[in-house]
Amino acid sequence: MNIGQAAEASGVSAKMIRHYEQIGLLAPASRSDAGYRRYGASDVDTLRFVRRARDLGFSLDAIGELLDLWRDRSRASGEVKALALSHVETLEAKIAELQSMVRTLRHLAEACHGDDRPDCPILDDLAGGHHCHG
Repeated sequence: MNIGQAAEASGVSAKMIRHYEQIGLLAPASRSDAGYRRYGASDVDTLRFVRRARDLGFSLDAIGELLDLWRDRSRASGEVKALALSHVETLEAKIAELQSMVRTLRHLAEACHGDDRPDCPILDDLAGGHHCHG
């Protein structure tokens, strides 16, 4: 199948397919006599794997590791679990950071009169770099 068909079958854009080839997540495609990229079912499976891992927020480096483990039928599942749990910790840290941002912005918004007056604690905070964790 050509790159457009592979993109449609995998849910990964043609641009990203080329990028994944360039960085080594996907093996370079074979070429037709006219020089067009050709993809097989295993390439589409790999692209679906990458898309799902990206949907779960894994970094490209981590996806490379996961692909290596996926392809290695003698792998220890403990390695995969360790990668997943490490990613969970990263996500939980990001969630905590986002929750802190929400609290700060909510506090600033509550302090803002939201009327026709020019004074604004939100802009004052941004300009002064103060961090209110309400």
